[in-house]
Amino acid sequence: MNPDVGPKPSQQSRSEAEKSALGVTQILFRAFLLTALGAFFVFSLNVDYVWLSAILTLAAGVLGVVVLVRTVKFKQPRLILFGTISGLIVTAVMCLLILTSVLFFKQVSTYQDCSRSALTESAKTQCLTQLENSMPGPMR
Repeated sequence: MNPDVGPKPSQQSRSEAEKSALGVTQILFRAFLLTALGAFFVFSLNVDYVWLSAILTLAAGVLGVVVLVRTVKFKQPRLILFGTISGLIVTAVMCLLILTSVLFFKQVSTYQDCSRSALTESAKTQCLTQLENSMPGPMR
C-alpha cells in the first residue's frame, strides 16, 4: 500500500471549503440579480411604488458589494465578477432614476397617468410635451 496516493486531509478540507464558498457566493449573486431586476420591474410598474423600488435598489446595492468582496476575496470565477460589476452599474443607474422620480414625483405621476390613457401617438406626444412644460426651466 502506498500512503502517498490520494488527496491529503488538509487538501481535501480546503477543496470542500472552496466549494462551499463558491456555493454561498453563487446564492448571493442570484439574490443580487433578482433584487436588481425586481427593483427595475417595480419601478416600471408605477411611480407610486417608488418607495418599494428604492428599498429593493438599496438591498441590491448591499448584496452587490457583498458579492463583489466575496468574489475578490475568495478568487471566484471572473464571470461572477463581471456580472456583479455590471449589476452594480445598473443599480447605480436605478438610484439616479429613483432620485429623479422622487424629486419630480408630481410631474412623473401626471405623465404616467396621461400616457396610460393615451391611445394614439399624437396623444402620447402631447403627454410628453405636457411633461416637458411642467418641468422647471433648466430641466427642459
